[in-house]
Amino acid sequence: MPGVETRVVVIGAGQAGLSAGYGLRRAGLAPGPGFVVLDGEDGPGGAWRHRWRTLRVDRAHRIASLPGLPFEPADTTRPAAEIVPAYFDAYERVFDLQVRRPVRVTTVRSDGPDLLVDTDAGTWRARALINATGTWTHPFRPRYPGAASFRGRQLHTADYTGPEEFAGKRVVVVGGGTSAVQLLMEIAPSAAGTTWVTRRPPEFHEEPFDDEWGRAVVARVEERVRAGLPPQSVVSATGLALTPEVRAAQAAGVLDRRPMFARITPDGVEWADGSSTPADVILWATGWRPALGHLTPLRLRGPGGGVALEGTRVRSDPRIHLVGYGPSASTIGANRAGRAAAREVLALLREPAAA
Repeated sequence: MPGVETRVVVIGAGQAGLSAGYGLRRAGLAPGPGFVVLDGEDGPGGAWRHRWRTLRVDRAHRIASLPGLPFEPADTTRPAAEIVPAYFDAYERVFDLQVRRPVRVTTVRSDGPDLLVDTDAGTWRARALINATGTWTHPFRPRYPGAASFRGRQLHTADYTGPEEFAGKRVVVVGGGTSAVQLLMEIAPSAAGTTWVTRRPPEFHEEPFDDEWGRAVVARVEERVRAGLPPQSVVSATGLALTPEVRAAQAAGVLDRRPMFARITPDGVEWADGSSTPADVILWATGWRPALGHLTPLRLRGPGGGVALEGTRVRSDPRIHLVGYGPSASTIGANRAGRAAAREVLALLREPAAA
């Protein structure tokens, strides 16, 4: 079958994809015949392009420098949605990664020893694939009884633009992660009232989120991925940071958590004991799932529901590497995974293709 010939296709130009491209470029592969980075966004920045405008750099999760170019913003009080994309743009130019965008990948298929990557801009044929599609395009919205009857507004964190639209509203925030906590603290001052609902009691930690802590978290997530289980949410492994701002929100009652409701009613939410809370808005801060739908034809998922990995390599198909997945779903982890995947792919390229 025809297709634009290259040796490696990288899907996604976020932290993991750019790190992988850097590794391939440093090894001597040239953009075009050696590798191509395909990105579905209209410009640089990956998921950071879509972060809410009130999320400043100094309030975002730790943003790691990409390999070879330090992230040193002059003003950390500016929106991360501006600063990080500008940094990614500079990175692509400095290392001449020649990202192709917007190119949206539809399917990845096997054709003998090669892979065919179908997109809305044509098909690429490659020996190996580094998938760095992350999760941002696949928000998770749980289904609850009565959701269709709700007369208010329902939205996901992915739809959040700022606290102004919640002024004077009664808001139920669902989710136990950092985003839920951040949004509650932003929304509460102008909302008519907020209610925080989580499936599990939140765990706040005072200890620093340092490298030793990070390695322990990665080890726990990696164990699940190696076993072929779906990755856990980050907060289930990390807990929540007990910052001064969080302490103040706890003291003000903003972070008084309630267990999950049993159903949604036309005017709010209701618990199993019959108690209810009126709401104008339900904000689902329920996270994301890995965006892997385009890999379905390769049948990579195992009986456990996840994709079993050895490092970044898919155990059932050594041509495929997943970065920004499971243990590498963080800026630091994505850096390491991108470079590790590049090294393994280069080793694969040195082997004779299987018939």
